[in-house]
Amino acid sequence: MPNLTQLLDLAVSIAADAAEILVEGLTRARSSVDTKSSGTDMVTEMDRAAEALIVERIVQARPHDGVLGEEGTDRPSRSGVRWVVDPIDGTTNYLYGHPGFAVSIAAEIDGVMSVGVVHDPLHQEVFTATLDGGAFRNREPIRVSAETNLAHALIASGFAYDPDRRRRQAEVLAHVLPNVRDLRRMGAASVDLCSVACGRVDAYYERGLQPWDHAAAGLIAAEAGAIVGNLDGGPAEFEFCLAASPALFEPLRELLRFAGAADA
Repeated sequence: MPNLTQLLDLAVSIAADAAEILVEGLTRARSSVDTKSSGTDMVTEMDRAAEALIVERIVQARPHDGVLGEEGTDRPSRSGVRWVVDPIDGTTNYLYGHPGFAVSIAAEIDGVMSVGVVHDPLHQEVFTATLDGGAFRNREPIRVSAETNLAHALIASGFAYDPDRRRRQAEVLAHVLPNVRDLRRMGAASVDLCSVACGRVDAYYERGLQPWDHAAAGLIAAEAGAIVGNLDGGPAEFEFCLAASPALFEPLRELLRFAGAADA
């Protein structure tokens, strides 16, 4: 079994280096932009540069590990360890110099997510977790909110790139908003999930996340005491990711199911 502390230390170091080059590249972030799935799903030269740095560092340190990255890296594992990488979660925020983007690096061992690091450089926050080892922000332990009343809950969410799906998600939101305190939309799933982990928001939901969007931050939220799953009792996945304290998870899940979130 790989040493989780060593994997975590490696991820923290690599994420810091990737975050540094992102901050250095902020002033030219919009100079080279392509689109992926739609006109609002963007990728920059900095996404690619950061992923290349991360992959190179991982391969140098652990040549037999696999890597799955948002920008196309798909390296098979020969060690049982696979890294799941998002070089810039919140690319639109990054393009505009808007706080709310992060480097996300996770490591799974034999298919079990075991290490997570989310480095948010503009907020100078590094969130970390290891399986059964708790969750931390800048090395200080964190826990989810103690809120128990859904009507008093501050909820985070995100929206898809596809225009028609966005419209349907807005209809879901019209059902959710009257039943909660308010909603926040940061624009980066990893940042939102870490906000659940530290009690900055009480819950988070979104449909359409890729593995690299929630791999690290989902573990961090779970280790901070959140329930992280989908609407049907399974783990977080593309079809749905919901994270909330144990007291809020079930009421929010029922509200979202009633609002038709599973089909939005």
